[in-house]
This record gives sequence, structure tokens and C-alpha cells, in this order.
Amino acid sequence: MSEWDDEEDNDEGDDDDTGVITETKKKVEKPPLFKVLLHNDDYTTMEFVVYVLKAVFQKTDAAAYNIMMAVHQQGLGVAGVYSFEIAEAKVDKVTQLARSNEFPLLCTLEQE
Repeated sequence: MSEWDDEEDNDEGDDDDTGVITETKKKVEKPPLFKVLLHNDDYTTMEFVVYVLKAVFQKTDAAAYNIMMAVHQQGLGVAGVYSFEIAEAKVDKVTQLARSNEFPLLCTLEQE
């Protein structure tokens, strides 16, 4: 037996050199989205709600007005839909703005 025969014997049990390499693809799930909701109350002015929608959610005048009317008439309006971290930051910003302007505006998030 030569040294070449020894190497062949060692390779027979090894599948590393002869197998087909298969790549398993992991399916990446999209993160859940969250709706940022504005709730109606008897004290926060319509003008302030429009201001918040424009300043925090970058809504146009028309979109801000339509959302504000939904809040006013239906008691609830969707300001936007975002990933959890962004939605949470927007809820915090709205709450901070409302409190600093002495309004009880309630802003929450809900998984879509």
C-alpha cells in the first residue's frame, strides 16, 4: 500500500468533498406593523389635532383635516401605520406635545 492508497482510504468516509452543497434559505418574516391612533376628547382643539398630524406625522393639510374629522366624528382616527419602534416614538412625541400644550389628547398604538 502506498501513501496514495492511505489517503483514498481516509476519504471514503468523508462526504465533505463529494456531497452536493445545498443552501437552505430562511424565510424572513416582515415585522408586524402598528397603527398610531388618536382618540377624541372634549378638550383638545381641532386645530391642535391638525397641528399634531402635520408636525409629527407629516400629513398634508387635507389629510390632517380628514383624520381630525374622523377623530371628532368617530371617536378615533388612524394617524399612520409604522414599525413598533417608530410608532412608539410617535406616540411619545404626540403625548409630549399635548401635555406641554395642556391638552389631554390620547394617542395609542395597536397592532395591525
